[in-house]
Amino acid sequence: MSIADSLKHAVETGDAPGVAAMAATAGGTVFEGAAGALNLDSVIWIASMTKAITGAAAMQMVERGKFGLDTPAAEILPEIARKEVLVSVGADGTVKTRPAKRPITLRHLLTHTSGMGYDTWDADIFRYVQAKGPLKPNSMEMLSTPLLAEPGERWEYSISIDWAGLMVEAASGMKLDRYMKDNLFDPLQMPDTGFKIGPAMRPRKAAVHVRNKEGGFTATDHELNQEPEVFMGGGALYSTVGDYLRFTRMIMGQGMLEGVRVLKPETVALMSQNAMGDVSCRPLKSQIPGRSTDMNFVDGMKWGLTFMINPQDFPGRRAAGSLSWGGLANSYYWIDPVKKVTGVWATQLLPFYDARAVVAFENFERSVYAAL
Repeated sequence: MSIADSLKHAVETGDAPGVAAMAATAGGTVFEGAAGALNLDSVIWIASMTKAITGAAAMQMVERGKFGLDTPAAEILPEIARKEVLVSVGADGTVKTRPAKRPITLRHLLTHTSGMGYDTWDADIFRYVQAKGPLKPNSMEMLSTPLLAEPGERWEYSISIDWAGLMVEAASGMKLDRYMKDNLFDPLQMPDTGFKIGPAMRPRKAAVHVRNKEGGFTATDHELNQEPEVFMGGGALYSTVGDYLRFTRMIMGQGMLEGVRVLKPETVALMSQNAMGDVSCRPLKSQIPGRSTDMNFVDGMKWGLTFMINPQDFPGRRAAGSLSWGGLANSYYWIDPVKKVTGVWATQLLPFYDARAVVAFENFERSVYAAL
């Protein structure tokens, strides 16, 4: 199947309402295309694909000596020290916590080993949120949930990288949207990426869909708050596949794209290695089925500094040591530093890790490697 045919097939078979995708090698872009409800320049909610960009911003701060990977985060962001470990949530909604035994560091935040969690995948955080009532989206209240474990003890996909974004704000003296624009988006020529949907982006914003009972798709009016209390570095960016490919090409280029350097080669090398030691990723059980399916695919994976790293080759696809992750509305990317291939594939469909959308993404990836 050709690369273009993989996109058409995904739409024609009902695997996705629409797809936009691009791929590149060290020599530059090798494919761009779209099918169905998405165009190549559609503005999409990239959700947790935001995390890698926030990680890059945090590592720029490390390069500039603003803080270290293992500096207690509370030295930069005192409010993070208020987080305690959850002991219990009573039937009457009473919450008991205890102080943590060690401080949270940037390394913990970027590897999801801080002890934090998400109500989407953790039963204890879900119970906590139910007990406290709805937490205000894109707010410090949303980031106030307790720890589930001691920092460094275990991997739990989490709101950690939202906190890493707050560290960038505190150390730079700039709001995260402005910091990213000045230090990443403008240098890398990513004009369609931001927390706010600008006037030039607005007409191209794609609708987020859900599957309906008839097997088709229903468009929703999903949109993040455009005047948020907190710019959520863990999942609130809008972008295009073209813009995001420029970011992944920069990582594949060891911090440089088309002669513009935004990270040092040694920084990217550090970001691309296992940064969590003996801790491994583990499957997560969805608590909110409308938002996500079970995340079983992470079992045994390692985490770098905001990237998931596959320890083994995927036959016909990426090599061992490749970096990847995705976004809640079924957008995905990979960066293969061995074969020098990177790709971005996106639809706008909930819940996350939709089985049919994932197969369509994998078909795209296989077709890219087959064409090279």
